[in-house]
Amino acid sequence: MQPWHVFFNLFYKLFYLKYPLFLFLLLVSTFVKAQEIENIYVNLYTDSLKKGTYNYINIDGKLANGNYLPLDSTNIIFTSSDGKFFGNSLWIDPKFSKDKVTIKAALRSNPQVCKQFDIYIKKIPNPDKLKSVDEIMNEMQNNSRGSKKKRS
Repeated sequence: MQPWHVFFNLFYKLFYLKYPLFLFLLLVSTFVKAQEIENIYVNLYTDSLKKGTYNYINIDGKLANGNYLPLDSTNIIFTSSDGKFFGNSLWIDPKFSKDKVTIKAALRSNPQVCKQFDIYIKKIPNPDKLKSVDEIMNEMQNNSRGSKKKRS
């Protein structure tokens, strides 16, 4: 018996008879192509960046099959004109004085797939204390009473 014949005989006995699923998966995996990201989209949760906090920048990738996938810094290279990125979050210094920040998000696997956009900085300061539910309800009732008096 020739050596190659012995090898294939042994391979047949070990893998084909005992591991048919393994062979099937091995065969299929050679023909299956992973879904690639065709384009990226910016999907912000807010209309402005806040100073002195981490601002999450949400990027979604559109796959070849039409589905969308949220992407993070393992898939995206983030750069910005100001501030510093920590993963998908952009830190803006509390003393920041410009009106906006320019952000660029590029796909790591294909840097030519990228988006560049401006996000403005929030100008109105956050209130020291938020109104309670009772205060809001009282204001709404007072406003509705005032509008009824004006109509009369």
